[in-house]
Amino acid sequence: MTAQPDHLTPALWTEANRLLVRKALAEFSHERLLTPRALGEDRYAVPSDDGTVEYRFTACVLALDHWQIPADSITRHRDDARLPLDALDFFIELRGALGLSETVLPTYLEEISSTLSGTAYKLTKPHVPAAELARSDFQSIETGMTEGHPCFVANNGRLGFGADEYLAYAPETANPVHLVWLAARRDRATFTAGEGLDYDTLVRTELSPRTLARFERTMTSQGLDLADYYLIPAHPWQWQNKLSVTFAGEVAQQRLVHLGPGDDAYLAQQSIRTFYNTTDPAKHYVKTALSVLNMGFMRGLSAAYMEATPAINDWLAQLIAADPTLTATGLTVIRERAAIGYHHRQYEAATAKGSPYLKMLAALWRESPVPALAPGERLATMASLLHTDREGASLAASLITESGLTPQEWLRGYLTAYFTPLLHSFYAYDLVYMPHGENVILVIKDGAVQRAIYKDIAEEIAVMDPHAVLPPAVERIRADVPEDMKILSLFTDVFDCFFRFLNATLVTEGVLEEKDFWSTVADSVRDYQEAHPQLADKFRQYDLFAPEFTLSCLNRLQLRNNQQMVDLTDPAGALQLAGTLQNPIA
Repeated sequence: MTAQPDHLTPALWTEANRLLVRKALAEFSHERLLTPRALGEDRYAVPSDDGTVEYRFTACVLALDHWQIPADSITRHRDDARLPLDALDFFIELRGALGLSETVLPTYLEEISSTLSGTAYKLTKPHVPAAELARSDFQSIETGMTEGHPCFVANNGRLGFGADEYLAYAPETANPVHLVWLAARRDRATFTAGEGLDYDTLVRTELSPRTLARFERTMTSQGLDLADYYLIPAHPWQWQNKLSVTFAGEVAQQRLVHLGPGDDAYLAQQSIRTFYNTTDPAKHYVKTALSVLNMGFMRGLSAAYMEATPAINDWLAQLIAADPTLTATGLTVIRERAAIGYHHRQYEAATAKGSPYLKMLAALWRESPVPALAPGERLATMASLLHTDREGASLAASLITESGLTPQEWLRGYLTAYFTPLLHSFYAYDLVYMPHGENVILVIKDGAVQRAIYKDIAEEIAVMDPHAVLPPAVERIRADVPEDMKILSLFTDVFDCFFRFLNATLVTEGVLEEKDFWSTVADSVRDYQEAHPQLADKFRQYDLFAPEFTLSCLNRLQLRNNQQMVDLTDPAGALQLAGTLQNPIA
């Protein structure tokens, strides 16, 4: 029986609630779900739905309607009485303003509770100054960050994990994980690999002869031949909680055979279902199906969807390698080199496309960025730029200091590495990514960003040109997006969901003036456009210097439907729009 977790104490819970209420006030005000009333002297108030409770706080409103709120400035009042901050009370008191239905609210409160628990756990960890973390290795940064997605308030739901499983599998707990290996009958599984790779080569690369011999013995002892099966890695939680029960018939009939844990140790990444090999960092990442509800989606992997993954990755890697502008920025992708999915024929007959029952057993292997590092280079997830330590020092500012560059010089180098490839992909190829911080790895040398590595390719990229010539295996990435929505792939995903926070981080710390941040972004766009006069018509058609752009809201998606925020086959159709934002580079 699980004992009470050490991080669930009154003091830590109070601090976690304060931090979450701060984020909720800031992001819901940004998304115009809340309309703070000015009290004067940068003080604001937000009333509850019934007007009996009021939240008061200090805020500085920055570009893109970003509300920078000091957590310790927030107070909660009923008449003359001051009340403690409680995040669950916050959502109940403001359920009307936030549009939380009776169906969604209880599950959302559960996600908030889980997010609070994760924050409380992080508060128990020894304080690591941002300057120290910035110089740390790739996985120390990955597990040392204190915040998830900067926009989403309920960003660590992980519904399905118990207390022990949280400690075993959450990225911030940094506990080694040994993946479970299953043998899947070849007539029930589909394996695909990228150019120059086949199943036998992949397996011999990923598994030692000793491990393979152990798996062979397990199969032989049951009168089975491993040659008739494919090997599939699975998340230990997925085997214990889903596959051993939901796929019990497949196990009983030896279509699926449990082989036990592999020998390599892995660390969970921020995305929770992707694993980095710490036994041999040059080996592939492994991404697994995980039937856990986290940030608006059940984190399964579709067997059917996986099939085209290697081909899509090869296509993009070849496009990048053949384009002088992209190669000049240093951009690379870590390809998803192989994928495998298991087909449960009865669930496939019983359920519709997109059902969680069709996403319970699949995996992919993604290249490691480690072998491509040059001497003196190190790696960091781009999400870490927004990390601040308990003293308010940011990892981004620490890198700037280490580099010896001026803040604008450092920022310009980062923009060339990260942003210029996004501009060129959009204008030259109508190609867009989901370039949030967790999907980008930065290569850093002496504190300066050298180049960017994009990842999570097949599930996230889209080509918006209806006339683009795509290989048949890649056709899935074509997206039908309304003309006026196309530019939002830059304005929303880059400006609003990342640059807004990076600007606020550097401005709050006194590293950079806000006008200097955005003028540097504007200069990077101008320089790109001047270098590509052949695309002038596209620059006019999709104007990055337009006075304003549509505000597309992420939390509104989750507040409306936290089981599946977006239909991935129609991402534009799911957008929640709320007026416009003034463009800070106009």
